[in-house]
Amino acid sequence: MFSPALDVPPVEVVLEDKLADWAVTLERSVLRQMIGVVSRPGILSFAGGLPAPELFPTAGYAQALADVLAEDPRALQYSPPFEPLKQQIVQLMAGRGITCTPEQVFLTTGAQQALDVVARLFLNPGGPVLLEEVVYTGIQQVVASLQPQILQVSTDLETGMDVAGVAAWLAAGYRPGFIYVIPEAHNPLGVSLSLAKRQQLVALARRYQVPILEDDPYGFLHYDGQPLPPLRALDDAWVLYAGSFSKIMAPGLRLGWLVAPAGLVARLTVVKEAGDLESSGLTQRAVAAFLQSGGLPAHLAGLRHAYRERRDVMLQTMAATFPAGVRWTSPAGGMFVWVELPEYVDADEVLKVALAQEQIAFIPGRAFAVPGHNARHCLRLSFSNVAPERIADGIGRLANVLNQFV
Repeated sequence: MFSPALDVPPVEVVLEDKLADWAVTLERSVLRQMIGVVSRPGILSFAGGLPAPELFPTAGYAQALADVLAEDPRALQYSPPFEPLKQQIVQLMAGRGITCTPEQVFLTTGAQQALDVVARLFLNPGGPVLLEEVVYTGIQQVVASLQPQILQVSTDLETGMDVAGVAAWLAAGYRPGFIYVIPEAHNPLGVSLSLAKRQQLVALARRYQVPILEDDPYGFLHYDGQPLPPLRALDDAWVLYAGSFSKIMAPGLRLGWLVAPAGLVARLTVVKEAGDLESSGLTQRAVAAFLQSGGLPAHLAGLRHAYRERRDVMLQTMAATFPAGVRWTSPAGGMFVWVELPEYVDADEVLKVALAQEQIAFIPGRAFAVPGHNARHCLRLSFSNVAPERIADGIGRLANVLNQFV
């Protein structure tokens, strides 16, 4: 029988002392920390990047879910990726100008998982990755565990990512695991990448043989004419396209996809299985049934109409009430307006006053800045989850606060 040694003094060690090196300084993103603060009862929030729940296709999805449960008992079983859904996504991609096959469609548990599996597949620990100075916080969280070298480029608020800066990094000999880009209705900046820059970026990827990870959650939410072609439509060899049902149906579905070379799917599958084995077979079947019913085009038209109205009210009220010296983007789609205050203004201080005096919330720009970049004088406003009349009132009250600082 084992007997513990009695002469060994106890050592005060707690589990937190045994963390992996990268996890020692691990924190939730600033954005996620702030959501709890700015979403308190009574607060009119322009903070979260949330779709409007009153616009979710609840009736159509409920019918699709009921039909699946009544007709297909395999929906509740372990199952491989649902082929009819992949075929539906091929048709959906054709609407974005992307030609692909079901074999190139890889289903994921939300687009966030798509970013994660690509990062784990292409980015070596400590290796370089190319990001914009102000970028979606989710990609920063994805690469954090790999402790990468972040190659930063700026973003023009009219034409998007500084592609000349990308070219400079590549010409200097750097080979990032991938280049991350949101070409349509950037989160948080709201800007869309110009056609010339799209063409230049894919040309650089081909020339230097560097993958592009194209994140396109807002490509179907375009309000002014026709959107420009996705990067994947310009190059199907070096661009991996991440799509999501979160913004066009509902985030709670947790269902996304990658369009990737068919030869990568087996490796992507192995990486995904380490995280969750498979995405919900029930959700896959229900979404496929909803798409098969033909309800999505009318639903998307309704979303575009509602969000266009909300965007326009926000931009018109800002133009009428914001003080001189403040500038902002005018997004052609998506959910966000990026605001730049004079550099002497700290958006965190503005937020404190806005919450206390006017019960108005937003996300300060520092939440989106990569390490080493300063965006403290900036803020992000979201118009998607606030009714038009409340947007006008809230922006007017925010203008009262800004006049105290600018």
